[in-house]
Amino acid sequence: MQDIFSGLATGFGVAFSPMNLLFVLIGVVVGTLIGLIPGLGPVTAIALLLPITYELDATTAIMMLAGIYYGSMYGGRIPAILLRLPGDASAVVTTFDGYPMAKKGRASEALSLSGIGSFIGGTVAIIGLTFLAPLAANITAQIESADLFALALVGLLMIILLTNGSKAKALIMGALGIVVATVGLDPITGQARLTFGSMDLLSGIDIVSVAVGLFGVGELLYNAEHGFFKGMGKANLKPKMPSKADWAVSKFAIARASIIGFLIGIIPGGGGTVSSVVAYGVEKKVSKHPEKFGTGAPEGLAATETADNASSNSSFIPLLTLGVPPNPVLALIFGALLLQNITPGPTLVQDHPDVFWGVIASMYIGNVLLLALNLPLVGVFAQMLRIRGSLMAPIILLIALVGVYSVRNSLFDVVTTIFFGLLGYVLRKANFDLGPLILGFILGPILEVEFRRTMLVSGGDFGIFLVSPVVLGIGLLITALLAWSIISNFRKRQIELRRKANDPDHTMYFG
Repeated sequence: MQDIFSGLATGFGVAFSPMNLLFVLIGVVVGTLIGLIPGLGPVTAIALLLPITYELDATTAIMMLAGIYYGSMYGGRIPAILLRLPGDASAVVTTFDGYPMAKKGRASEALSLSGIGSFIGGTVAIIGLTFLAPLAANITAQIESADLFALALVGLLMIILLTNGSKAKALIMGALGIVVATVGLDPITGQARLTFGSMDLLSGIDIVSVAVGLFGVGELLYNAEHGFFKGMGKANLKPKMPSKADWAVSKFAIARASIIGFLIGIIPGGGGTVSSVVAYGVEKKVSKHPEKFGTGAPEGLAATETADNASSNSSFIPLLTLGVPPNPVLALIFGALLLQNITPGPTLVQDHPDVFWGVIASMYIGNVLLLALNLPLVGVFAQMLRIRGSLMAPIILLIALVGVYSVRNSLFDVVTTIFFGLLGYVLRKANFDLGPLILGFILGPILEVEFRRTMLVSGGDFGIFLVSPVVLGIGLLITALLAWSIISNFRKRQIELRRKANDPDHTMYFG
């Protein structure tokens, strides 16, 4: 316990340096502003600004990216509440009760409730992160190559299994990400792989090019085809706190959602969307008036926003302690650490305590800054919604491509970014989730290196995977997840077949 408080004191010493404090503030503000733009969520925000981190100190860079992450999470709630335009998947649940509240003339109360719920949920999760992350790091410091391989595998599989769309498509995306990651020199033998004689590909495909292409350029192309946001009309956004009646129905919802969000955020693949849906469902289940949900229930909005921010913060636990990014946003932050020659994982707290504790301390500061900025200035931030998307898109695209070029001063990286932008656009049109692709790209090298290292140690004996209790436990977990997924899909088909059989009009229509 003393080590935790000592480490946290060290972290606050790092975070309160003028430079780090400035970049935490920049991250929160920029994240909020980018999150405000309909169609751009936290993944796009991180991807677009990833090149900037290459020029910063490692601790400063990750602090800024963390600020961008939870800043964009909150910023995305403003168009979701005011315009029913969710910036990412998790903000969809926000529209259920946030938009009806805005339509009733209670937009300011909805935005304030969202900000306060996010602050409380985030704070609870950061406290949990402070005490749980060092303990997890001490335990995971004992794991070996076979265990790391199994952990990376279960992380990737859970993300695929918990995706909202087609599991088959998610599996394809994960596999494609792994294939893209193999381009370049073999990490063990040094032989060229999938370079097709290109000298530029010998050094591999840069994470910045992949991220900015898929989530930046690709998203802009997709939004261009479907029509950019036209701009918001007038709305009364004078700061106004939630009423006593709102607090009465929301306080227990916020408490429950904080715990739900924290626990789900730790699970690879859980993330904001899952935590928001689960927290919203729990509140609707325990409510004495479930019919209010969807018509502007403050407790419904409070639950989803609290859980979302709690899971965003607790998701740093598997990243910092296991080196396994649990969602696409954390995968990009993982990539930013790799750019700084820092590998997240069990030894991070010993090898780079300034990064480990500095990031945790900066999250306390960033959470307070986010609340302090957004409650009084939400009306100012919302003015961004008056700017048409067609005016912002060219500026965003130019900044993104210049940023990619600046990382390695390589035109090849710019071309690669454009290629992945076109690929991301095509995949989005075909309803493929891009998250598993970037996670496959990040986790692929870990899977390969740890598997081959394990084989070298064991002399090619696969029995080594049956010796480790960690691997056996993870194997049972994977088996249970696969079984659950198969049974769940089977039950959904049976329900759909019964519904069709009992609905002759539906059968005729589709027949």
